[in-house]
Order: sequence, then C-alpha cells, then structure tokens
Amino acid sequence: MLKRLNVQHLSQGMYLHEFCGSWLAHPFWRSRFLIKSAEELAKLHSGTIQEVWIDVRKGADVPADVECLVYDPDTATFIDPPNTRSARAERPRSAHGAHRSSMDEELQRAASLCQRAHPAISQLFTQARDARGIDIHPVYRLVEDITDSIERNPSALTSLVRLKEADQYTYLHCLAVCALMAALARRLGLDDHSVRKAALAGLLHDLGKASICPEILNKPGPLDDYEFAIMRTHSAKGWQMLQSMEIDPAVRDACLYHHEKIDGTGYPHQLAGESIPLLARMTAICDVYDAVTSNRPYKRGWPPAEAIRRMAQWSRTHLDHKLFEAFVQTVGIYPVGSLVRLHSHLLAVVIEPSEVSLLAPRIKVFYAIKTQRRLTPYIVDLAALTCDERIATHENPDDWPFDDLESLWRAHAPSEQPVTA
Repeated sequence: MLKRLNVQHLSQGMYLHEFCGSWLAHPFWRSRFLIKSAEELAKLHSGTIQEVWIDVRKGADVPADVECLVYDPDTATFIDPPNTRSARAERPRSAHGAHRSSMDEELQRAASLCQRAHPAISQLFTQARDARGIDIHPVYRLVEDITDSIERNPSALTSLVRLKEADQYTYLHCLAVCALMAALARRLGLDDHSVRKAALAGLLHDLGKASICPEILNKPGPLDDYEFAIMRTHSAKGWQMLQSMEIDPAVRDACLYHHEKIDGTGYPHQLAGESIPLLARMTAICDVYDAVTSNRPYKRGWPPAEAIRRMAQWSRTHLDHKLFEAFVQTVGIYPVGSLVRLHSHLLAVVIEPSEVSLLAPRIKVFYAIKTQRRLTPYIVDLAALTCDERIATHENPDDWPFDDLESLWRAHAPSEQPVTA
C-alpha cells in the first residue's frame, strides 16, 4: 500500500517511494530508499518538496491520526480516508509514472514536444559552442517532459523522433537518444530517478559536437581519416564541458564513453566489457540505433526492423548483449514504422508494439501484393487470440513505390476500427 503525506509527518523507518515534485527539488540521487538516519530525515524536512509517497509494505506505517491519501498498486485504485476527498484533484501520476495514453494521443503530444525541444537543445549547443555558461535548467525541464511522454506511451516519441530534417539532425538526434534511453531504462526496471538520469545522459551525450567545425559536422558525405579523427574528439570535449556543471558523474561518463565497444576496440580509452559504465553501454545502443535509422544527406537510414537485425550481429562484440536484448523488447523486433509482409501476401505498416509478443504488433494493412493494388487501410491486432494472420518478413520501403508510410503509422482515421483476422 502506498500513502501520500506531508514530509513533516515522515519518520525514520519509513520507506520513501516517490517525491511529489520535480526531481531537481530534492537533494537525493535516489528516489526510493528506507529513511535510516536523522540526517536523511532532516534533509527531507528542510527541503522544498512538500509531499511524498511512502510504501508501507517496505517500511513503517503512518500514525492513525495523520491525514493521507492511500493508493493500492495491486488493484490500481485510490482509497480515500476521511477528509481527503479534495486530494483527488491533485493526484500524482500512478506509482509507475504518468497515466497510460493511446498511441494517437501521445503522438500528438510528442509532436508538440519535438517543436518545443528543438530551440531548447539548439540553445544548449550554442551556449556550449560559445563557451558561455550553460543554463542547464531548461534541459532538466525537457528531460521531465520526455520521461513523462515515455511513461504515458513509450512508443510514440521514440518513433516520431526517428524522422528528422537534415539541418536539424544533431539536435533531434540528441532528443531521440534521450527518449530511447528513458524507454530502455524503464524496460530495465530502473527507479524513476535513474530513468531521468539515463534520459539526461542521452540528451547530453553529443554535447561535445558543439566544438566540431560545421564543415566537418555537417559534411554531406563520409568523413576522411583526418576529419574522423577530429570528430572522435567530441566525446572527451563533451565530458570536459560537463565538468563545470553539477551533474551526476555517471551522466558525464556516458558522454565520454558512449563510443567504447564491448570488445575494447572503441574510443577514447579502449575500455572493454563491464569496465564501460552502464549508462555508457546503454547510450551506445540508443545512439547507434537512431543513427542508422535516420536519413542523412549521403545515406538513407535503414528500416527499423533491418536496423535491429544488423545490430543483433554486433551485439556480441560492439554492444552489450543483455542490454541489447532489453532494447529489442523496448522498440520491438518490428518497431513502429516497419513495413512488413504478411503470410497472406498483404503489406502492412507497424503502428504499435504489442504488450504480449514481440512478433505480434498492431499493424495497418494497406496493400495486396498479388493484385498489386492499394486497399482501404484497416488495423489488425496480431496478438488477438482470434487472429490467424502472421508476419512473414520485414520489407525495405525503398523496394516499393510508397511515399506515404509515415502518414499511415502516424495517424489513424476515426473510421478505422481494429480487426482480429
């Protein structure tokens, strides 16, 4: 049972489950812990956070005369003790984060978030490039918004940020890696604070590219050896930029080591295996996935399903294999936007992963291969018990004359109803 109460009613022996407020407003890097000492209690009483959730299954309960809001995570219901009905209006997110939203709803929110994020990340890079003091607070607020979106629906933002304009690549790449890091951390079961820390690492991982000259950074073609040597300095330069900020060392290390490889052939220090910090190993996976699925002036991105297939081949040498398995569970074997061929000789685009099976996402069928004709799009839930349709393989969109795949998975017409077969 979880209970929400004023921090002044906290006592030693209680298990703190979640802060009701910004993660910047408290002095603890952990968001869940047993209150063991008088010093911890004093910090809680003197901080700016006014209310918290405690878990009475893991620590001491609240005295009977203390007013609080009670939440039962087993039944996902609130239990209102006397005189706490008004607290319903201020209910926080559920014990696991923001309320779940549909793919359509979250895609709309994610589109708005991307518009707000671009100028914020652009300003961050400008400040870093000009060697001015970096205002990190807009970045923290952006991380809050991104992790909230991932909690509501982990597929919407991670799918949308794969679509980038060439002149916005560096900024939107950081946004994409941030979203993927939050989703991966969530899949790994990390606590709320660690999810935000992972997202922050993703957002800042390429900050050192602010010091790379635009001619190299935006070159519309492969880099030569000299240019690549310059580009390789960005991880160390980013780490140096973050040294002057009050940021967790693990976030700085993710910036420095996200190009290290499991077999020790990466840079800058040729670290290997678990000597590479966890956040850096996570960032490496998210960084590579977004890079290879994004269109660049000199190279079209791989289809999402093809990227997963190829990355699986690298996961024993370049990437952490266990973390990569968790990443696949995060984005799916057939990520949103994948073009797939069905055993019934129909083509469909993946619109949402399944909570049940990596092989059975929700899809939108729109083309008959045998008759070579477009169909009125309709949605099929491959995970439905009555569905006997299956995916045969993924297809490369470049092999087909379709220019509207993005619109197919980004929006569902109101008249379209899911079917099961």
